Amino acid sequence: MKRRFYITTMGCQMNENDSDTLAQHLINLGFSPTDDHENADLVMINTCTVREKAQQKAFSLLGRMTALKKRRPEIILGIMGCVAQQGGSNLLKKHPELDLVLGTREIGHISEILNRIEKSSERVAATDLSSNNEIPVINEGYFQGKLKGFISIMEGCNNFCSYCIVPYVRGREKSRSVQYILKQAENLVSQGIREITLLGQNVNSYFSTESGDVNFSKLLYMLSDIKDLLRIRFTTSHPKDLSEDLIQCFGQLPNLCPHIHLPFQSGSNRILKMMNRGYSREDYFGLVNKLREKRPGIAITSDVIVGFPGENDDDFKMTLDLIEKIEFDNLYSFIYSDRKGTIAEKMERKISEDVKLSRLKILQGKQKDITLKKNKMLEGMEQEIFVEGLSKKGDQFNGRTQCNKVVNFSSDINLIGTIAKVKIKRSFVNSLQGVLLNN
Repeated sequence: MKRRFYITTMGCQMNENDSDTLAQHLINLGFSPTDDHENADLVMINTCTVREKAQQKAFSLLGRMTALKKRRPEIILGIMGCVAQQGGSNLLKKHPELDLVLGTREIGHISEILNRIEKSSERVAATDLSSNNEIPVINEGYFQGKLKGFISIMEGCNNFCSYCIVPYVRGREKSRSVQYILKQAENLVSQGIREITLLGQNVNSYFSTESGDVNFSKLLYMLSDIKDLLRIRFTTSHPKDLSEDLIQCFGQLPNLCPHIHLPFQSGSNRILKMMNRGYSREDYFGLVNKLREKRPGIAITSDVIVGFPGENDDDFKMTLDLIEKIEFDNLYSFIYSDRKGTIAEKMERKISEDVKLSRLKILQGKQKDITLKKNKMLEGMEQEIFVEGLSKKGDQFNGRTQCNKVVNFSSDINLIGTIAKVKIKRSFVNSLQGVLLNN
């Protein structure tokens, strides 16, 4: 009887990709996936530590899985992702039922690690950030039935923003080879994937020298030539590394979706400097203008932090001003929380939780109005929808525009996996309602 594994994932798309990578390794080792952790022989919790709430959620889940381990001591219980990388062997000391701490760059060594655990009952903390995950893992059929996939083109970050834990838990920047990425992309497309999102802590600083100098823009051109790859997306970009070449790509590559996630974090130059972001609000406005000039209608989404240490009312007003002037399609907004080991953790003049929550509410209300306004501008317009499946209610089809907006519509035939032309009839904050046109 095959051994069974269960993986639960929280956090970013990078974690989702890591879980897929681990799952393929395990299937290749003879395991089979299960949706029921109670019946698993191996349970892995893929964690996030970028924000305090995510870290708390990870430890809460670990507590529940520890109870399972006590009932079934024969299972292997492991934790992976950023919490695992940060905690290392200390997690084994704090949690006696834990068998495995798998670091962010150790997934490729899972076979040897499990062998150590199973043969000698060794408890393992594998957190070497110099480990090489360059060999692509391929499990034919793993992505069958799926339409969207991810490829991690690089790991780590060299920016050391003062609030961010990523460089400490993902290591320094390391770009994967062009051959690795193209092989992964071709394999995904051969299994039916039609949309690929390229992942990295800072994708636009990608650079490989193994097949000549290839930067991120050149990589996009190579990927755009893959037959049957309908759409390409990428995340996340850093404003200071958004090159003219990359901006040009939005006007020249038809399967590069006109959407960019470009975190600005604060509208105040004083706070941006304290964050060590490496650009000014004026720089950010300039980049947005260039993007919109090159690809009119491009969707721009972003991240913003509210309540950074020392943020005063004027700083917050400048953030609101930037939001009003740019009119983002959507914003992911967060209140600042200390991350252990970062520069900002030691900063004084911390903002109270009440003030942070009050500012967040104001900001989110403003962005909600902007998002609805921008969505209403699409009413009456035709949009190309990549049909991904059924809506939540199951009575309509569901897909996304090139600008990554969710659209629901009715059809008498199954259009999943195709591009459908839809006319937008109604708009809401989180989705659009459309009518199928004759294709």
